[in-house]
Amino acid sequence: MSFSGAAYLERLGMFSVRLGLGNTFELMKRAGDPQKKLRFVHIAGTNGKGSTGAMLEAAFRGAGFRTGFYTSPHLIDVRERFRVGGKMIDEETFDRAAETLAGAAKDLDFTYFEFATVLAAKIFAEKSCDIVIWETGMGGRLDATNVVTPLACVITGVALDHQSVLGATLGEIAAEKAGIIKERVPVFVGKLPPDARRVVAARAAELDAPLFSPSVRLPEKVVFDPETRCQKFFCDDVEVALSLPGAMQRDNCRLAVAVLRHFAAGNVLDLERALGALSTVKWPGRMQSIGGVIVDGGHNPDGVGALTSSLAERYPGEKFVVVYGGFRDKAVVECLKIWAPLAEKMIFTALAPEKRASFSGGELAGLWRKIAPGIPCEAAENAADALERARYGSGGKIVVSGSLFLAGEVLSRLGGRAAAGDLV
Repeated sequence: MSFSGAAYLERLGMFSVRLGLGNTFELMKRAGDPQKKLRFVHIAGTNGKGSTGAMLEAAFRGAGFRTGFYTSPHLIDVRERFRVGGKMIDEETFDRAAETLAGAAKDLDFTYFEFATVLAAKIFAEKSCDIVIWETGMGGRLDATNVVTPLACVITGVALDHQSVLGATLGEIAAEKAGIIKERVPVFVGKLPPDARRVVAARAAELDAPLFSPSVRLPEKVVFDPETRCQKFFCDDVEVALSLPGAMQRDNCRLAVAVLRHFAAGNVLDLERALGALSTVKWPGRMQSIGGVIVDGGHNPDGVGALTSSLAERYPGEKFVVVYGGFRDKAVVECLKIWAPLAEKMIFTALAPEKRASFSGGELAGLWRKIAPGIPCEAAENAADALERARYGSGGKIVVSGSLFLAGEVLSRLGGRAAAGDLV
């Protein structure tokens, strides 16, 4: 019987969490320390790290680099976490690398994410990637990805999420994110609340790490090009065309451009080619339009707020039929309050993963009736039922929101694996 990397990882349990670096260092050592053969840009942040990473991946690839891109979670296929040159790693390569690593790790106790992180480094080293965009899973300081010394560190933003693990305050969460900062390695930060910025700045100063933050030209001028479907705006003195919509993506883009300018200043890349590639960025599950449905995985108030702001900017004055599901460890009530001004109708569903507790459709409907009693809602049995209910009897735009797992399930139904796999 042939070895299946996907089945092996599934047996490890996707939602198991163990913070600490010892096991990852040991597993890297057994794999031949592939991380020492690679160059990384390490990205942390509560929201925006995947989108910023996708921009950097597209830009480096556009400038002629062979890219590796490690991200989580996946939407449909676990191989989405391992992209080379913008393409999901092929199944044969994935299974072979996973089998070899599993053999090296057979007497070691490790989690899904620890194994996946080392597997990513192993695959990227074998594929001779020039640069690896390396996204943290949770936090940073004790995240399994923090076993590398990168060329640059990026912290996209800090908001309340995973408080039971990372801390109850923005300062505490910022300290975990700032744990990726390395001595004398430049660190680029996005929009941070004052408490979080102080923590990050103090850590950077302690490690003599140059700290950069992009500026915003005010008043901001944004133009939507209907032909290319890109938004055009200025990053300092350069106008860029970005294929991802919304104000939050403009913030993420400015951060990515600051990183690219740094590499260009060192004659590492051609800035013009890198910036030109921003018009081609794809990032599945983030305000992705497919089959007449807008699919977004925003799952905390910061992410849902960014989504609703983007929708209001792109479709001024419109209301939406919203398919929503949420895990119990998320701030669902706060997210629903954000949706109230834009919702024409809400369709609620439970989420599919069996090993992580989610609200049922009925429970979410009960919460909604207290928040917005004048706006209709329904409880669906599952995502497929919710999508059908949303399509029936309404001419409004349909938006899927609340969880990347719900986003993945809907994308799988609307477009199959192709809807979430390759970025080219």
